[in-house]
Amino acid sequence: MRIYEELFIIKPDVLDEEVDVFVEQIRTQMVTLGATVDKVDKWGKRRLAYRVDKYREGTYVLFQYSAEPQHVHEFERRLRVADQVLKFITVRIDENLKRLDKRKKERDKRTAKRAASAPASPAPGPAPSLAQQMTEAPVALPGMPKES
Repeated sequence: MRIYEELFIIKPDVLDEEVDVFVEQIRTQMVTLGATVDKVDKWGKRRLAYRVDKYREGTYVLFQYSAEPQHVHEFERRLRVADQVLKFITVRIDENLKRLDKRKKERDKRTAKRAASAPASPAPGPAPSLAQQMTEAPVALPGMPKES
């Protein structure tokens, strides 16, 4: 199974109760198809970047689920024929998760190798006391007048 994110925009004139019913209906359909819905986020009404079918805003809903590719096609088909949905996009995210996991393992391996090969750092010596710092000759800075 692969992991997908589906973001779809519902028309703004649809009531919140109807949005909840639609989201729950889509969720149950996905589960009956054999997919596992990991997360459902309702982002609420937001302004669109450009006008879509005379609408300037829409209700955003994000689904994250694990499914086979044929289930994704069926999910997209159902969104395409739904009158409430303005737009949708499907993104496969398991490849990104695999790539990030691989980078993390490589990074951990490098840090473990550096820690094993690095010599023990020398113990820091005692810091000079304030009295020692005040008795030492001041350091001449460039551009400063010399004291006589």
